[in-house]
Amino acid sequence: MMDWSVISKEIESATSQEFFVINSRSISGGDISDAYVLESPESKYFVKINSADRSHMFEAEYEGLREIEKSNTIKVPVPICYNNTRSYSFLVLEYVDFALSRGNSSQAKLAQKIAKMHQYSAEKFGWFRDNTIGLTEQINTQNSDWVSFYRSHRLGFQLSLALKRGASRELAKVVDKLCDNLERFFTSYSPQPSLLHGDLWSGNYSFASNGEPMIFDPATYFGDREADIAMTELFGGFSTDFYEAYNAAAKLDDGYVVRKNLYNLYHLINHFNLFGGGYERQAIVMGNKLLAEL
Repeated sequence: MMDWSVISKEIESATSQEFFVINSRSISGGDISDAYVLESPESKYFVKINSADRSHMFEAEYEGLREIEKSNTIKVPVPICYNNTRSYSFLVLEYVDFALSRGNSSQAKLAQKIAKMHQYSAEKFGWFRDNTIGLTEQINTQNSDWVSFYRSHRLGFQLSLALKRGASRELAKVVDKLCDNLERFFTSYSPQPSLLHGDLWSGNYSFASNGEPMIFDPATYFGDREADIAMTELFGGFSTDFYEAYNAAAKLDDGYVVRKNLYNLYHLINHFNLFGGGYERQAIVMGNKLLAEL
């Protein structure tokens, strides 16, 4: 039986309101953390629990949600507090009643909100801190040059982890050649540092019961907005209305049809690092497809 007293005190400190748990229930919260809903007579919160050594992951998620919230463009669950004990770490968020079905909600409105988020910019690519993409460390050391940033902190870093995990020299050869020629994908396109969700797949968006689009579980940084849109295509879950509305709000460059594979290669290598299996072969196939464009 979980003792909620520590988390209750943190909530009280963060909100300046009394909070004592009258009901708690476990709910689905993804593959990485355990998730609960905590209720008092006056309020309700969503809580993620993980091991104590993963407190940095929750701290980064808290900061990422605050960054998106600060942009005043798309709704996120309000981050309340985070901390850790000797035995576990936790993150407390606003509890949101989601719509029972996403089918009747507006994909176009979601796209318009994400396009506005992408207009929120910074001076450099990266972010003020590192975070995680899934359970993998994501390096966000700031750089004014996108190609250098993406070469070193996205493809290069993931490849180094993949080789430690036992990836083939074939993958290394493909990625190394891409990194050596990365500038050639940007000869007529200069991305600006846009605020990104960073892990924008269908499991990380929903709609509140009033129809308002929401995003959550971010891997926030400032990068090429195409990277966010590319990931929406990797595993599906976004409608034609979404892409039409996004292009109407912020038209994608013609070269996106090629570069989207460059950005999704990062996620495929990360999925190999997290799950193994056939993701390495998918990454090699995608990498060779990109090399054929050179």
